[in-house]
Amino acid sequence: MQMNWQDLSGKLSGLWQTELYKAGETPIFLSQVIIAIVLIIIGFVVVRWLGANLAKRALRSSGASENTVYAFRRLISFFAYVMIVLIALPIAGIPITIFAVLGGALAIGVGFGAQNLLNNLISGIILIAERPIRIGDIVELEKERGRVEEIGNRCVRIRRYDGVHVLVPNSYFLEQRVVNWTLVSADIRSVVSVGVAYGSPVEKVRDLMQQSAEEHEKVSKDYPVEVFFEEFGDNALTFNLFFWTSVHQPMDIRRVQSDVRFKINALFAEHNIVIAFPQRDIHLDTSKPLEIHLKDPSEQQKGA
Repeated sequence: MQMNWQDLSGKLSGLWQTELYKAGETPIFLSQVIIAIVLIIIGFVVVRWLGANLAKRALRSSGASENTVYAFRRLISFFAYVMIVLIALPIAGIPITIFAVLGGALAIGVGFGAQNLLNNLISGIILIAERPIRIGDIVELEKERGRVEEIGNRCVRIRRYDGVHVLVPNSYFLEQRVVNWTLVSADIRSVVSVGVAYGSPVEKVRDLMQQSAEEHEKVSKDYPVEVFFEEFGDNALTFNLFFWTSVHQPMDIRRVQSDVRFKINALFAEHNIVIAFPQRDIHLDTSKPLEIHLKDPSEQQKGA
């Protein structure tokens, strides 16, 4: 039994000191790699924990915006990760010069297999530095519209109106056309169109539409509410109501538009103003007598 334990201990010791490869004249052992990996993992976990806690304290105490705190956290975390790797390797006995030996192979691997990954990583750094989009912004892509929740190393996470999350590569925001509704200001202009029947009092229509927007609590008072008599349509007199509202969630503008339409409908009904509907005129040729055919009820019963 004593011999078996000694044999097992010797085998484990030999495995622990297994030479994996040589970086030039420097041998790299399995024990060094394991120690370096453990130190790096512990360091990364500590950095993430400290970063999350410091970010929460900064948001509570300093009054800085969420985007500013997030950008600083990403930047500091990146440098912290690099320092952890540079410190962990010498502690494990792995010389930093090993990267000079592995640099050629790494460059070849990056050149053939990691172009897309590096493209998105660099694009993410540019997005954080230039801030064309920020956390909380409402953006519109080709067929998607939603709120930016996270800017990651590889992709941006967007929450759509229906609650579905969409992951968009970082490079997309630098290469494609993206509409940012809240880049400079959260105030968005909205329009509600209404068609009323011919003969309606147009001045009263204008006043009631303007009233419906001005009485809404979420319509901005910093901008004028305007009503335009747009055109004499085929079936209606068309009016457009323009107003501004502050948007913080993707559905905010649609809720305000819906409320304004409810209010317009109620005010029009109260003042007997008819909202127009499509109408068609039927013209009869009276140049000759009209032929009218009537069926005998008894014949209809026989046919049944």
